[in-house]
Parts: sequence; C-alpha cells; structure tokens
Amino acid sequence: MPLEARELRELTPEELLRKLDELQRELFTIRLRVAGQQPNTTKIGALRRDVARLKTVLTEKGVRA
Repeated sequence: MPLEARELRELTPEELLRKLDELQRELFTIRLRVAGQQPNTTKIGALRRDVARLKTVLTEKGVRA
C-alpha cells in the first residue's frame, strides 16, 4: 500500500528519516534479489515513489535527508 503524503506530514522528522532509511534498504534488497531475473517493476516503482514522497515531506519540514 503506497504511503499517503497526508499521513507522512503528521510524523516527526525522526520518524520520517527512519522510514526513509527502511524504504531505501528494502529497495536495495529487491534490486539485489532481482539481478539477473525478471524484476518486479511494479514493486520497485512503488518503492521509488514512496521514497520521493518521503523526501518531499522532509524538504517541506526543512530537514535534510
């Protein structure tokens, strides 16, 4: 389920940074797992959008990611 920007804006900057780290690790793990296989581009695309959404909210709050 994609993250909602509305829900992300309610989180503290520390929670947002923790969530960003978690999503980036998951994206990295998926990329390694699918190397040489047919990738699940839907999951990768959704994770990339979630990371971008998190970074946008962090920027709005004035926190460097």
